[in-house]
Amino acid sequence: MLDFEKKLYESLKETIQTKQKTAELCSAEIEKSAQMLADTLRNGGKILICGNGGSAADSQHIAAELVVRLRSHINRPALAAIALTVDSSILTAGGNDIGFDNIFARQVEALARPGDILIAISTSGNSENVLRAAQIARKMGVRTIGLLGKDGGKIKNECDLSVIVPSANTARIQETHIFIAHLWCEAIEELLFPEFFQT
Repeated sequence: MLDFEKKLYESLKETIQTKQKTAELCSAEIEKSAQMLADTLRNGGKILICGNGGSAADSQHIAAELVVRLRSHINRPALAAIALTVDSSILTAGGNDIGFDNIFARQVEALARPGDILIAISTSGNSENVLRAAQIARKMGVRTIGLLGKDGGKIKNECDLSVIVPSANTARIQETHIFIAHLWCEAIEELLFPEFFQT
């Protein structure tokens, strides 16, 4: 029989350790990437986000926090963010006509402009469709932040900056990715709308 309480505490311990290790190893990258995102929005650019599976859900989660808001008491203007994971017609037409590996790259080609930024999410760092999106972003002069795991994989080499969660456990990486994304959103709000945070 499953010892659920033991499993619960082991998982909690592991996720805490992953976040602590991320703080120790990645704090500079998290801070710099938050500044890059805030600067992009301040200068009239937009944030595009892509990933597969749970990372697709994270893409939508991050976009929602930016377009709507993260904290209900901060009634600030909307921020320009697009999850490239949500249009079923584009995803299915792209998968059928140009291949699943190209579904995000095609949208970057269509929607991104210099001055925008792409967040490329992959727990392995090797998701081919995310890699291709980062590659075409680079060709177009669009900066890219990798939100990655394990050793960063191939995608880290295509990004201007990467935050690589130091874990090989997909679940722990995903939990830490959304933790980082929430830190980004908090920092963006505080950098762009300081009037809401004056005491």
